[in-house]
Amino acid sequence: MAPRTPRDRLALALDNSDTIESVATMVAQTSEFIGVYKIGLELFVKFGPAIIDVVRKSDSKIFLDLKFHDIPNTVAQAVTAACGYSVDYLTIHTQGGKAMMEAAQKAAQASAHPPSVLGVTILTSLSQQALDQELRVCLDVSSMVKHLATLAMKSGLGGIVCSAADLPHVRPVLPASCTIVTPGIRLPENEVNDQQRIATPGDAINNGATLLVIGRPITQAAHPAKAAEQFLRAVEN
Repeated sequence: MAPRTPRDRLALALDNSDTIESVATMVAQTSEFIGVYKIGLELFVKFGPAIIDVVRKSDSKIFLDLKFHDIPNTVAQAVTAACGYSVDYLTIHTQGGKAMMEAAQKAAQASAHPPSVLGVTILTSLSQQALDQELRVCLDVSSMVKHLATLAMKSGLGGIVCSAADLPHVRPVLPASCTIVTPGIRLPENEVNDQQRIATPGDAINNGATLLVIGRPITQAAHPAKAAEQFLRAVEN
């Protein structure tokens, strides 16, 4: 699902909201500059499917980021249910394995409105130290991401999610049609927060990202519309 305009390259993560009304306000304030809205686990659990309707009222795509990770049949059934909401993007964890990813893709393609199924590689909150000492993965982060991205393509997924730091390693092994979603996008003046591997919009795009995910630098800004416009200008330049 290739972006058509600079606006289509920006996805806003709608997190940290206490009411559906506050989400609706955020969408109304920023939709002129944002082409995709990401509904994550926090919001979906808090508000249920009603939160999807808030985004549907705007002229923007819907990114349902629930990161399914379970046995193949369970994930396939979950994907089928999610497709009933007519979303444009849907995430699963690549670490669920090839059979699980294939089941997810097959379920998506069987739906009336197939979304682009995206495989999450390594979360941007995970550092090399966490991979080594906590998860005991015997690969460096970039090699692990490259392996998982390749596996996602072999499973037929429409794209992947990876950090900007991993883009130079995965872009060469991915087809041109692959959607590459990169979270942890910040302008130079933004706080890092809990993201470990971040980048500016320009750096991410130059290294192959096709969809940039921004969250708190916009949603927690004093003027969200102005902040969203700054990100759009950064993408255009």
